[in-house]
Amino acid sequence: MLDTTPLYHQVADQLHGLIRAGTLRPGERVPSVRRLSRQQGVSVATVLQAYQRLEDAGVIEARPQSGYYVKRGARPVEEPASSKPPQRALAVEVNAIADVMLQAGQDPKMVSFGSACPAGDMFPLERIRRVLSSRARRDRHALGRYGLPPGTEALRRAIARRALEWGCRIDHRNLVITNGCMEALNLCLRAVTSPGDTVALESPTYYGFLQILQALGLKALEIPTHPRTGISLEALELALQAHDVKAVLVMPNVSNPVGATMTEQAKKRLVEMLAAKGVPLIEDHIYSELSYDTAARRAAKCFDRTGNVMLCSSFSKTLAPGLKAGFIEPGRWRERIRTLKFVSSGGNAEIVELTLAELLESGGYERSLRQLRRRCEQQVDAARGVIAENFPRGTKVTRPTGGFILWVELPKGGDSMALFEKLLERGISIAPGPMFSATQRYRNCLRVSVGHLWTERTEKALAEVGRLARAQIGEGAIANA
Repeated sequence: MLDTTPLYHQVADQLHGLIRAGTLRPGERVPSVRRLSRQQGVSVATVLQAYQRLEDAGVIEARPQSGYYVKRGARPVEEPASSKPPQRALAVEVNAIADVMLQAGQDPKMVSFGSACPAGDMFPLERIRRVLSSRARRDRHALGRYGLPPGTEALRRAIARRALEWGCRIDHRNLVITNGCMEALNLCLRAVTSPGDTVALESPTYYGFLQILQALGLKALEIPTHPRTGISLEALELALQAHDVKAVLVMPNVSNPVGATMTEQAKKRLVEMLAAKGVPLIEDHIYSELSYDTAARRAAKCFDRTGNVMLCSSFSKTLAPGLKAGFIEPGRWRERIRTLKFVSSGGNAEIVELTLAELLESGGYERSLRQLRRRCEQQVDAARGVIAENFPRGTKVTRPTGGFILWVELPKGGDSMALFEKLLERGISIAPGPMFSATQRYRNCLRVSVGHLWTERTEKALAEVGRLARAQIGEGAIANA
């Protein structure tokens, strides 16, 4: 009888058989597309279809600029439990640790898992250069003008249109363009707080938030946070009853460092709860566009009916870090934010804003985003596999909803500060857990960023982190062996 099975199914099944038999083992590279095409006497298109079928089945994975590899089996690596920070507001001191970590991340000789700054080769930089050059020729006078708040109308309109993807109807006239997301957050906190005030945030939280609080003389009130669903609304409600909280600063989508995303219902409840109490919500939306799930990219801002939510973001994680342009939708604090922006740093570079507007309006942005999301997800999966195989028994690691960051919890005896110092001697950088808490908690935790291209050198370096962690707690065997 004639075999009616599609040819690419046959090729996929043959390769899958080699993997099941152990001829090709987890982590090993499979034949290149062209090589398998020659070996099987089939077209390149047929092989690509076969590899796509195996990818969809979770059998192999593509690694950027490297090829296809047999996917590591899903080892039983647990996720961390919800955090349990102390129920009191505390002054903040994280700058010293952050400075060392960031300096290490700038050294090209280092393998950096510490800084969450994606590498330039993750972005379509050549296309960005062409647009920037073309814009400079077409708008010759832009370089001779001061930019003024709230920013160019072209960029504000482009952002307002993009916000429809996040479920938000934003009037471009309300937007204020900033020098990145950090300035946006600074301005929002300055608009609604005074030195000595208390700000509630997730725990663990992004260390940059803590640095801003420290600079502004604010106290941090850490709220229990689940690594999958985000900040505990029950704990937050109790905290609001017990403390005079002046603002809540959260990342509802793809939080840093745990990668959590709140449900739609939770976002809505958060917005309504804070509006009823008159407590401003400052929403950091910076990683939302890197969510693996399209439906999860909706901002909490889309539930705002009173102007109580201040939405902040930038395009440094999704388009080009060097353009350094962010924005605020400041809700009912629009005039206050505009004034603070003007007296803080004036306007931004108009040529950059015009370039960014053109890039956002083009179809190329969405295409590059899809590629970036897929690459991030692949690299996160590869890193989780290395952690499962090389870190101590009992290690827990998050399964982020997007982006390129993992939060790793070592078993008892793990000390990320000591590990940080030993790794620096070996040319490897991590972000130790105490950076992510005003209380210097999470000493047995570390943040691992895989925002650089995944290579054999990267994989070996992460395995070395695991080896040193095992040695630190006196364990010689490989995790889950």
